Amino acid sequence: MIAQLSGRLVSADLTNLILDVQGVGYLIHATGRTLAQIGQPGDMVTLVTELLVREDSLTLYGFKDTAEQAAFRMLQTVQGVGAKAALSILTTLPADELSQAILAGDKAMVSRADGIGPKLAQRIINELAHKLPASLNTGPAPFDLASAGGLEGCG
Repeated sequence: MIAQLSGRLVSADLTNLILDVQGVGYLIHATGRTLAQIGQPGDMVTLVTELLVREDSLTLYGFKDTAEQAAFRMLQTVQGVGAKAALSILTTLPADELSQAILAGDKAMVSRADGIGPKLAQRIINELAHKLPASLNTGPAPFDLASAGGLEGCG
């Protein structure tokens, strides 16, 4: 697994970036939030990464922090949510707002993401609400998904 990459930003667009790490250019898919904060070509960048291995591809996903990465992993445990949908959700809602929406049962907030309808938003809420720490159910404090213990089977 490639857990982190540091290198020089070659280019970035709306969905991915190319990071030059000692002469090797890595194509990394990322959320719109991460891409908006990534910097300019030539800047040094460090990303937490997730490597998804499929039968026909190896795909790298990059995140600004471990909370965003953990949210990405957790979202993919929901039936019908793949990497593309998870990135879309995290582009619309940062990890802490996503956890608050899940705890509040706010499917309208979750369904604001491109490609996420009300039925899938409700499934996300139903399947993830019990995976969030119980301590959050008593207060409005933001949740760091990176500290969630409910990441079983995610890697």
